[in-house]
Amino acid sequence: MLRIVFSVLGLLIVLAIVGSIAKNQLKAINTLPSPAAVSAAQGVAPEPAGGERGGRLDAFPGAAAADPSLTVPQQAQNIQQQVRDQVQQQLQQGAARSAGAAQ
Repeated sequence: MLRIVFSVLGLLIVLAIVGSIAKNQLKAINTLPSPAAVSAAQGVAPEPAGGERGGRLDAFPGAAAADPSLTVPQQAQNIQQQVRDQVQQQLQQGAARSAGAAQ
């Protein structure tokens, strides 16, 4: 009998912890600005709401539709190259900032 009580009590404690963490995460998500507000603050025109850009990619900022003439491996290579280029650019910016801060 005591074992059942402790099991239920432990389960309730775990549920309370998980609920608290979920509440904090949801609260953090709700405080984020909307993509439209970010675009307006940056002076960029908001994207059309009618899905004119191409379906599900509207959910990902900066996403571009894949070129239908390329095969999947070619598309993957293009994405990998874009990531390499972006990482290299960020590394160069970081090095330039470090060099500027060291002077």
